Amino acid sequence: MREIRAAEAQATFDELLGSVAEGESIAITRRGKTVALLTPPRDDELTQRRSAVARFQDRRRGWRKIGMSTDEILKARHEGHRF
Repeated sequence: MREIRAAEAQATFDELLGSVAEGESIAITRRGKTVALLTPPRDDELTQRRSAVARFQDRRRGWRKIGMSTDEILKARHEGHRF
């Protein structure tokens, strides 16, 4: 992890963001102590979402077919309604 002083970070912020976008983590220091970390976003959330969608699709494949067209479903839904 690269360390950079806060004053230098202010002057080169765009460059730092480019480095972080490429996967580098950067510690910003003030008086020799780390005060902030610039890190790329974690892929955990994206991985979890994709996994949830895949699980849903797997379950959906097991649903039984009802043998009705979309028009028949809509007609049945509106049966008994007054217009």
